[in-house]
Amino acid sequence: MIAPHSTERAGRPIWLTTLADLSLLLVGFFVFMQATQHLDKRALANGFREGFGGEPAPAAPEPMPVAAAAMLNFVPGSAVLPSAPDGLIAWARTATSDPRVTLKIAGSVDGSAADVDPATGNGAVLAADRARAVAAALAGTRVAPGRMTIVNAADRPGARRREVIVTLGFAGGPK
Repeated sequence: MIAPHSTERAGRPIWLTTLADLSLLLVGFFVFMQATQHLDKRALANGFREGFGGEPAPAAPEPMPVAAAAMLNFVPGSAVLPSAPDGLIAWARTATSDPRVTLKIAGSVDGSAADVDPATGNGAVLAADRARAVAAALAGTRVAPGRMTIVNAADRPGARRREVIVTLGFAGGPK
């Protein structure tokens, strides 16, 4: 016996619809990749993160300290370099030949009443002036200023000395 003719039309198979959807998604992905290849990758990632309600990217960690050099025995109340910084400059130039290295320059005071900035009477200002004097000596000899950071070391416990410590930090691979 012959089956009666069905009035229902046979639709497309479900797998064909799914394949078409996946193909459109793939085309959309390739268009997106072409459109964003010249954008700042960090800004794009931050935009995605913000759009989906994510937390902001964590700040870059402090460079890992690897080595240090110092300029010691500053005159109380003075930021004038106590001696020629030739050895410190040679060390810093050699160290900064690696682009992954940064220098942190920390000035400090001995905490006495005589070891303060003459104009302000403030030890933190004198510590910053000492660090700035060393940074100026380094910057004047082809150590890139963008690779140096000046900090005050007034909060270092037990560091009751008139000095500037230059710490070499490894900041990781180039970004």
